[in-house]
Amino acid sequence: MKKTLWLLSFICSYTCLFGQTGTDSLPKQAPKKEKKIEFHVMPYLSYNRNLKFMFGAIPMMMYRLNKNDTISPKSLSGMSAIYTTNRSYIFAFFNRWYFAEDKWRAKLFVLTGTQNSQFYVDDIDDPDFYDYGTKTTIVSFGVQRRIIKGLYAGLSYTYAHYNTVYEDTIKPTSVSHTNAIVLNVLYDTRDAVYYPTKGDKIQLSWKTYPTWFGNTAEANRVSLEFDKYFPMRQNHDIIAARFMGKFGLGNIAFEQQVTLGGRDIRGYSEGKYRGTGLMDVQGEYRFNFHKKMGLVGFVGLATIYGSDTESFDWKLYPGGGVGYRYNPFKKTKFNVGLDAAVGKGDYGVYFRIGEAF
Repeated sequence: MKKTLWLLSFICSYTCLFGQTGTDSLPKQAPKKEKKIEFHVMPYLSYNRNLKFMFGAIPMMMYRLNKNDTISPKSLSGMSAIYTTNRSYIFAFFNRWYFAEDKWRAKLFVLTGTQNSQFYVDDIDDPDFYDYGTKTTIVSFGVQRRIIKGLYAGLSYTYAHYNTVYEDTIKPTSVSHTNAIVLNVLYDTRDAVYYPTKGDKIQLSWKTYPTWFGNTAEANRVSLEFDKYFPMRQNHDIIAARFMGKFGLGNIAFEQQVTLGGRDIRGYSEGKYRGTGLMDVQGEYRFNFHKKMGLVGFVGLATIYGSDTESFDWKLYPGGGVGYRYNPFKKTKFNVGLDAAVGKGDYGVYFRIGEAF
């Protein structure tokens, strides 16, 4: 999840026909068959104040599990290999499958890597950012089944293993693993899953870490997301709106905390604001000035609670920015691109695979 994003000029070719005066004499071309698999290798380049420069490659492909099933969206599979100048690295393998005329949806995600990051500590003599490094392995898979038109219910499982070492032993080294069961309900009336132009997406998820399933401490997380899409300019442009809430319940470990930034909300990359829960609202205008290219402008507002730094709780954190989009696929609208955003005393540059929401 290419052809180079930064060089996006295309040369149009012209066919000159000599000695022909009518359309009947034009040669007829047979329609091109749709490729079974459309494959692209895309370079990755990004930057933030925490991980510094990030670069890598993302090969990915789109295909139909059943060539006769034109109702299901195309499935997507890919890999990513990313290295950062603060010596973090990530290898990931991702899949999203749609089949049986979109009655079933499934996903598989595998990740391994090391993240060298930072967090803010204020309950000591010298409040400051402190570094930490986490070696992570995550495996997640799940399925959803359509109950009635637009309504899906699903179940997924996520295994995660963490080995975290903190700078100056500000916290003791921790080695842990979690087993999460996720129950989710999805209401989806979007006209497309990769680039919707109208409709709603409402998803409610309950992630639980029960002790009987091999977890050392019981914890729960409830998340609610509501995305809505409005067509503009004769369906050329889109206004997208989003509400997201993540609510931690029980004994939330450091690795399970939510951090302000990324998808919710862009403009924060230091890793300073983290806690048990997060809520945000966002709006985005998607301006398509070309069949393959577009621009986006976005703003949002977020808050967190349950932070180790109590003064961060329930404050308002604005963010906003602009971005560029390019669609490398021929038959499906699926954008990649780059966003630049600023927040409250922070900023970030984000490489996008698909839209933010």
